[in-house]
Amino acid sequence: MDIATLVGFILAYVIIAMAISLGGPFVIFVNAPSLLVVVGGTFAVTLMRITLGNFFGSFKIALKGFFYKLDAPQNLIEESVELANVARKEGILALEGREISNAFLERGIGLCIDGHAPEIVKNLMAKDINMSIERHTIGANMFKAMAVYAPAMGMIGTLIGLVQMLSNMSDPAAIGPAMAVALLTTLYGAIIANAFASPLAEKLILISGYEKLNKDLILESINGIQEGTDVVKLFDTPQLSGILHFQTLFFIIVRADITQRRM
Repeated sequence: MDIATLVGFILAYVIIAMAISLGGPFVIFVNAPSLLVVVGGTFAVTLMRITLGNFFGSFKIALKGFFYKLDAPQNLIEESVELANVARKEGILALEGREISNAFLERGIGLCIDGHAPEIVKNLMAKDINMSIERHTIGANMFKAMAVYAPAMGMIGTLIGLVQMLSNMSDPAAIGPAMAVALLTTLYGAIIANAFASPLAEKLILISGYEKLNKDLILESINGIQEGTDVVKLFDTPQLSGILHFQTLFFIIVRADITQRRM
């Protein structure tokens, strides 16, 4: 399981909390109206751009960012080669009931055992890949939107606070605390955007890309197994070689793109 997101999330908020605690009482950074404007406003505005089902579904997809179990391509290759050996020697039906670690690979083998034609199996699995990408894209885009809306709602809250403060200038001693409360909404918006929504959106993009590449690898493997391709040549085809090579390039390109957008 990849716990990097969870560890980073916890560390980010621990560091922020420590900085607040070292500078003064923690309670002065808690303000219910400010939280209402930023958190409630961000969720409300985000909900305007997508359906209710996609809104709640995106939070379910977000869990992948925290608890994603990554299948190493090498393990998938070894398992596929083992399955291909059995299928060539004993027939495809010999794979029935066999324990398979990857759910997508298991589904593909199940379709083969059911006697579906290679073209049908390929189309069904390709459709599964496309639907998975679409779900991840919706989730990533929603959190990208939250990263934009949260600071904006923070600024709206700050302006509300400033108007309320300036409308009551009769007590100079109250101006400082009122200004501090007004600025809290900007702080909340910045934290939500930069310590939650934006990093999570970027992680979902990475996971989606990695998952697609692994599924493409499995798809070609299933096609080779069903057609009885020699196991020695199974992973020496242009399709699979290209996928394995692209897995390395993909992360270099995506990380470079993310770094460039942050500059």
